[in-house]
This record gives sequence, C-alpha cells and structure tokens, in this order.
Amino acid sequence: MKALLWLLLLVALGVNISSSFLLDGAPQALVSVASGLTALGAGLALYLTRKKAA
Repeated sequence: MKALLWLLLLVALGVNISSSFLLDGAPQALVSVASGLTALGAGLALYLTRKKAA
C-alpha cells in the first residue's frame, strides 16, 4: 500500500511539474489542480499511515 502511495505521489509531482512546460491556459490549470490534489492526498495518506514512536 505504501509503495503505491509513494508511486502516486511521485507521478503526481512529475505531472504537476511537466504540465507547466507542456500546457498553457485552462488545461494547464486543470491538470495542475488535479495533480496537486492527488499529491496532497497521497502525502496525507502516507503521513496518516506512518509508524508512530512508542
């Protein structure tokens, strides 16, 4: 599960970075928002599923 979340986070960040170079206008904004929300969700899930210190 965590490996999938890490993969999702890295792909979302890659898409977010590359969209600013490849797209313009509304499509770039929509892709950026969608990939940003995906990255935030994956990061939050990774944070919530971390091992807690005793």
